[in-house]
Amino acid sequence: MPPRIQDKLAAIIAEIDSTGHANTTRLTVLKKWFEHPRRLRAFGLWVAERAAARGDAATGETAELFAEARALLTERPLSEPMPGWTATEVLQRRLVAFQNTFRDHPWGRVRIIKNKDLLLIEEGLALYLGQRRTPYDGYRLAADDCEHYDPHFGTNLNGPARERVTALIAFVTTTEAREGESLD
Repeated sequence: MPPRIQDKLAAIIAEIDSTGHANTTRLTVLKKWFEHPRRLRAFGLWVAERAAARGDAATGETAELFAEARALLTERPLSEPMPGWTATEVLQRRLVAFQNTFRDHPWGRVRIIKNKDLLLIEEGLALYLGQRRTPYDGYRLAADDCEHYDPHFGTNLNGPARERVTALIAFVTTTEAREGESLD
């Protein structure tokens, strides 16, 4: 019997525990998992909801965008299990416009990101809306969400990444359980 995705993700946590870090590319195991229909959309929404909940310390226009994201993603009534399509498209476009500054460098153009959590909301909503549709897009969002910079290890899966990979395991398990319920 092949190892389950949860086991592969748990091995990443074990590596973080034993060495202090793991390579972000270890999350590529998610690509196959994202091939299943509807998982990308659900994952994008899940990441966006979690990122929206982290924006409490923001000020100015950043705080306004977080408030709008929270209202759409985490504060909707139970009668609305999914955010409205039009409101989601409007918010996603506003997020793109907010961080739409680029700087030219000798090696290419670089997008200037003012707030990583707003970027995660933007990318998550792009998956939810179907603007990005490949398993690689899901993997890339997972990597962006989980990776963390530490001067001892660089940017990879370390420190706070452990908690995010643990939450990812819970998401995968819950998603698979819901899929099993829908098959009954």
